[in-house]
Amino acid sequence: MQDMSKNMQVITGAISREDWALVEKTAPLIADHPQPPMFEKMRIFAFVNTDIGQFKSHDGKTHEAARILGVTAATGDGHAIIADFATLQDTCLMCHEQFRKPFQAYFYGEE
Repeated sequence: MQDMSKNMQVITGAISREDWALVEKTAPLIADHPQPPMFEKMRIFAFVNTDIGQFKSHDGKTHEAARILGVTAATGDGHAIIADFATLQDTCLMCHEQFRKPFQAYFYGEE
């Protein structure tokens, strides 16, 4: 998750500089981010429990939005790139709104 956050920041900076090549290079790092180790993945699945379908749906939407962003970045169409990045951000927000606070409380004792 930390790598995804860093990559989102890289893309934000690249968009502000109209560095479409960097957006194109970075988007797949979000779309194809490494899976957590099996032990950690099992803990996450235990946490999301009956909401696993919703969690996987959010994850799939995020992967697809990042993939599309990378394809669009290759075109150099700034308006379309920004629109696709907004879609990617929205997929992140949907997951965070549902899972972030309970996730942090469950794993880190944070409220």
